[in-house]
Amino acid sequence: MEYAIVDIETTGGYAAGHGMTEIAIQIHNGVSVQNVFETLINPEQDIPLYITALTGIGNDLVRHAPTFREVAKQIHELLVGRVFVAHNVNFDYSFIKHHLAACGYLWDAPKLCTVRLSRKLLPGYPSYSLGKLCQRLDIPIHQRHRAGGDVTATRILFEKLLVQDNGMIAAMLKKSSKEQALPANLPREEFEQLPQTAGVYYFKNQKGKVIYVGKARNIKKRVGTHFSGQNPNQQRQNFLRHIHHISYTCCGTELMALLLEATEIKRLWPENNRALKRFEPKYGLYTYEDQNGYHRLAINKHQKFQKACLSFTHISDAYNQVSKLLHKHQLCAKLCGLQQTKPGCLDQQQGNCHGACIGIEPASVYNLRVSEALSTLSSSLPSFYLIDQGRTMSERSCIWVEEGRLYGMGYLDIDVIESGPNVIKKQLTLYPSSHYMMQLIMHYIEKHPHHVTWLHGI
Repeated sequence: MEYAIVDIETTGGYAAGHGMTEIAIQIHNGVSVQNVFETLINPEQDIPLYITALTGIGNDLVRHAPTFREVAKQIHELLVGRVFVAHNVNFDYSFIKHHLAACGYLWDAPKLCTVRLSRKLLPGYPSYSLGKLCQRLDIPIHQRHRAGGDVTATRILFEKLLVQDNGMIAAMLKKSSKEQALPANLPREEFEQLPQTAGVYYFKNQKGKVIYVGKARNIKKRVGTHFSGQNPNQQRQNFLRHIHHISYTCCGTELMALLLEATEIKRLWPENNRALKRFEPKYGLYTYEDQNGYHRLAINKHQKFQKACLSFTHISDAYNQVSKLLHKHQLCAKLCGLQQTKPGCLDQQQGNCHGACIGIEPASVYNLRVSEALSTLSSSLPSFYLIDQGRTMSERSCIWVEEGRLYGMGYLDIDVIESGPNVIKKQLTLYPSSHYMMQLIMHYIEKHPHHVTWLHGI
């Protein structure tokens, strides 16, 4: 078996948007180095100053160097049929695979990560960065952050790991092993302990801060999909690089997982969670008192720090709801924001409005009807609780909704469920409600109405 030990320097952190500035390859047969290839590369784009400060490679240095396309054939020939070895292998592999493909070379290779291999064969070290490992193992590094210097250090580290190998390398190279697919800094043990049940999982960085929250019907299977493939975009590469730990919370159903995920994203606001923003309501129905003391209704874009009487995804739904309130409770179209005529609304001019818009009807009288309208609106919203399977055979999950808003949820013993709604409600954990969460719940009960108990007089 032969190994291609590789190190590259680049203009940035992801292959789709950045180029290589240097590459070094050492071909190793498991005993000694058989061949060495090293060259600067013209990335055909400006090298950022911070990269030059780190590596010493600037635009002038690579101006007359070959482009990747000019050395692609030679690089491809060196890599084909050999195990690809690198420190944090997925980074180097993604760059080379992406740029070879751009030059017309389709290439795949078994991968071996010296970060992960070091974690297996040299457990207990505080850090597995190349610099820290070399310092700990007395491996000299000449020209740190240059491809030639780093690949030589990686090769010496790899030779030390070969001496320590107890069959681990063969195990990691098996096609059935997912070892190389995992992020370099994630212990395999944490992945292996993930359950194959519904729940919420948390990716954490080196300091333990949550950087992503996700939900799954099968936690282990879903987490594995994050690490499959070789997508070279910036978001994915940065994301994988910062995953050091995984934790999880099991849930009885996918709906419970969805609701917990939404709550945790709101609570933690991880930097890599963006999708839920699309589901926030765009419009709200608000009430306020004008300078003449009249209570007005207003449709406006959703206000983050102001509670809406009702939320809507589409503005047409908001106007339809206000129109229903107006006709049912004889409210003024102008004071409800549906008309802007002067001096009064069209209904007042036709004798169908009591004249609040021109001050004829006292504010105290008109405001009573506004209060009745809002009270009717609240009472018309559904109240119910939903019982479904729990995390074990002896418990059930419960979601409680009051007047169209999530009240709370939790897991209860079967005997508590049989005690009735008053006992059930007291046992639940309170949760913040959102438009998105209520959409999830209402969509679920449309498909599973037999799980719902409707409430009246709550």
